[in-house]
Amino acid sequence: MKFKPTMYKKNIYEINYQKLKKKHIKVLIFDLDNTLALIDEKVCPKRSKELIQKLKKDFQIYIISNNTPTRIKPYTEQLGIEGVANASKPFTKGLKKIASYGFEKSEMVMIGDQLVTDILSGNLFGIQTIFVDPLGQKDLKITKFNRFLERKILKYYKRKDILVKGRYYE
Repeated sequence: MKFKPTMYKKNIYEINYQKLKKKHIKVLIFDLDNTLALIDEKVCPKRSKELIQKLKKDFQIYIISNNTPTRIKPYTEQLGIEGVANASKPFTKGLKKIASYGFEKSEMVMIGDQLVTDILSGNLFGIQTIFVDPLGQKDLKITKFNRFLERKILKYYKRKDILVKGRYYE
């Protein structure tokens, strides 16, 4: 069950963050592309910005991305948060870096739109994971292969009634 998320939600706006707070989650780690913003957006969308500003009152917020520092810098600067670029997800080096700031794994949650990078990375690191539907259909070239693998995994999970696309759960 390396690809099974702790929670599955339609998008980042549907997550019950107060429930996470009650579970002693202190660190929210967001993927960038197709989770916080569309892949071709150069600035943080207003709705995402408003959500992050609100969440900063209760949580430490990080962006983690396999993309370049140049891609994530406008977001970290606009949002006033830290980020990890070139994270090499599904490997856990980016999550280890965030944990090294003094956080326990039990306090962290990884939020992303890809099973084979975001969710696998969080699960391998031993933290809670929240899978969200991608914000858009457009993906980077490397992501197209990941989506192919993801469809295979979701098909298998659907047959086992483990994770069904569009059937959200907490």
